[in-house]
Amino acid sequence: MNKTYDNEMKIEFLSKSNNEAFARISVAAFIAQLDPTLEEIADIKTAVSEAVTNAIIHGYEEKIGIVKLVCKIKKNEVLVEISDTGKGIENVDIAKQPLYTTKSNLERSGMGFTIMESFMDDVQVESVLGLGTKVTMTKKIKSYCDKEEEFAMATRREE
Repeated sequence: MNKTYDNEMKIEFLSKSNNEAFARISVAAFIAQLDPTLEEIADIKTAVSEAVTNAIIHGYEEKIGIVKLVCKIKKNEVLVEISDTGKGIENVDIAKQPLYTTKSNLERSGMGFTIMESFMDDVQVESVLGLGTKVTMTKKIKSYCDKEEEFAMATRREE
């Protein structure tokens, strides 16, 4: 599928846990041009945090590698890709099950994919053992007109 986007950014960073906040803030700053609500920003930041943390903890384990973050905007839709060239996921369907974790010793909850799916409109996971994983997430941001309409409806209900 070849889409043209209105805007796009790409960032690469080392798989160090302190870079998770950098990824979250970078995406939030980039999508600010769509005038998202605080809730929409929080949802996307949370999903990005989970995807980046998974790449660092599970993809690279104790090794240092590169995490790639791509963020694209088309009209009012945000697409975020987080990818690594780490160990990959043996069975994506099992890994996406709530409470499944391969790192129970690290007090991980096993809810990463469930959280991503609950905060984003769509989450796709591609993974090949020994080659890495790519998580692609999309979310529609309510347009200014939609927000005005919701406000008007709420105001009418209060009257």
